[in-house]
Amino acid sequence: MQENKVGYFFIVMASVVIVLAGLKSASSILVPFLLSLFIAIILSPSYNYIKSKRVPEGLALLVVMGMFVVVLALVGKLVGNSVADFSANIDVYADKLSSNYDDLSQYAHNIGLPLLQDDFTDVFNSKRIMTFGTTVLQGMGSMFTNGFVIILTVVFMLLESGHFVDKIDFADGKKDTIVQIKEVSSKIKQYMVLKTLISLLTGFIIWLALVLIGTDYAFLWAVLAFLFNFIPNIGSIIAAVPAVLITLVQLGSMSAGIVSLVYLGVNIIIGSFVEPKVMGKGLGLSTLIVFLSLLFWGWLLGMVGMLLSIPLTIMAKIVFDTHENTRWIATLLGSSENLETKKATF
Repeated sequence: MQENKVGYFFIVMASVVIVLAGLKSASSILVPFLLSLFIAIILSPSYNYIKSKRVPEGLALLVVMGMFVVVLALVGKLVGNSVADFSANIDVYADKLSSNYDDLSQYAHNIGLPLLQDDFTDVFNSKRIMTFGTTVLQGMGSMFTNGFVIILTVVFMLLESGHFVDKIDFADGKKDTIVQIKEVSSKIKQYMVLKTLISLLTGFIIWLALVLIGTDYAFLWAVLAFLFNFIPNIGSIIAAVPAVLITLVQLGSMSAGIVSLVYLGVNIIIGSFVEPKVMGKGLGLSTLIVFLSLLFWGWLLGMVGMLLSIPLTIMAKIVFDTHENTRWIATLLGSSENLETKKATF
């Protein structure tokens, strides 16, 4: 019996490796599909709301997709201009950052704490640090090179969304299956919509604060904050790096400190109070799982995998939680607060 269990375990692990290798090889197809899926999930409430007002399905789809394309084009235009301008001036900012380090090194030497310029150059490449934000956004832009295919896929997904459950019902006929599909779909949709709205709020606050402080390319860093807010705990910290450095070389250490406090305050208030209150703690992941999922999905799907790592893991957690045999996996993925909540219910 023990040998059978060991053999079964190795068969399962080998199957997982084969599946992951296949997913990685098909990432060029899988990435546009995942982008289309998450966009469709985010747009579906608006689409369903317009249809509920007795608007014809075609007209509702045209309105929703038209608004989405207009917003995407405007954001793309603003971000594209900022990236181009910032890239043209990157050497100036990198030189200023190196100059600031020289001043810091001189001050440290005067008080008996020598800092070696060669050590700094080896560990921190000023130009590479300054281009961090634009590299991420350019990577995001490259994902939309097949924009027409993605938009077309979103259109078909929205058209199919109202009939998908009916098809499953007709094909399967089991009420339990339908209930589980509806439950998973509802939770995923709720998470994605609320997370997107909270990320928009985060990006808006960052943009407003940076405009008031006078930081260059405020809209660029706001978009970065919006994207990285999908990565809890560490996303806001990563997004703050280029904005703080730009403010440091442009306006000085005092303004850079204020920007750091703004990011810290937004991360604490929204991440620790607003988001748990709005979304609840039922979908929370442990800090270790957040970090590991970032590495795993980033390795599997590249930049898209990193930015969608938490939604993808949340989806997996929701699916695992709906089945009795896999509920233990959902428990392992969850945070300690979720475990305490479950203990209190027993």
